[in-house]
Amino acid sequence: TDADINASGGTYVAFGWKANGGTTTTNDASATSVGDTDSVYQVNSTAKFSIVSWTGSGSGTVSIAHGLGSTPKFLIIKQRDGANSWLVYHHKNTVVDDAHDTFLKLHLTNASSADANNYFMDNTAPTSTVATFGSGTEANASGTYIGYFFDEVQGYSKFGSYTGNGNADGTFIYTGFAPAWVMIKRTDTAKNWYIFDNKRPGYNVINRLIAPNLNSAEVDGSEKIDLLSNGFKLRQDFSHTNTDGGTFIYVAFASSPFVSSEGVPTTAR
Repeated sequence: TDADINASGGTYVAFGWKANGGTTTTNDASATSVGDTDSVYQVNSTAKFSIVSWTGSGSGTVSIAHGLGSTPKFLIIKQRDGANSWLVYHHKNTVVDDAHDTFLKLHLTNASSADANNYFMDNTAPTSTVATFGSGTEANASGTYIGYFFDEVQGYSKFGSYTGNGNADGTFIYTGFAPAWVMIKRTDTAKNWYIFDNKRPGYNVINRLIAPNLNSAEVDGSEKIDLLSNGFKLRQDFSHTNTDGGTFIYVAFASSPFVSSEGVPTTAR
């Protein structure tokens, strides 16, 4: 009955990524020599998505197996038993420093921050088998963690960056598929995260705004995009998504994730 999830007459939107039906794999790091800390993960190897749980050490670093079998390009981690940040790694988030040194926080508007003390990922890029987290109280506190790891799949997912042009005839971003869901964050200054999808309102131009870092209701806002057959296009000069010269990252998933026998995405509606 909680109003956050089931208010009487409330309208809701939900986004789901299928993992492995609850079937998990336990990596015993001492036995496999993969990472140095045990982890439990379930993986969708086709979609290149894994959900990983582990226990932070509270000091030093931890290296945990993520199960993807390829190098993650986007990940979100959160301490479950503490009030620490939602930490975000994006492989194109290099406005300040190398991506594995630079973090964003999903619950805040903060610009990209370079972690001079290597507290986030210990100045270590993720690999096809492990991700490393540093000695800070956020990324490696003494407690339990959950992580969501993604790699790109042609015709299904894309984790990229673009530069805004400050024009209603905005920047076009090629993904190679028709997006169902796009999340955008400006990285060179403090701005909201924004999520656009093909259900709200269900047609172009899309201006129904929700922000993961806010608890405000959906608004018909000034941030506008078109979801197209092979990417998305910004349709407004606005500071959160398309300021001239602004640097942005995005996360996009396809509405019809199919490819031909040659691996070419099918883009027709």
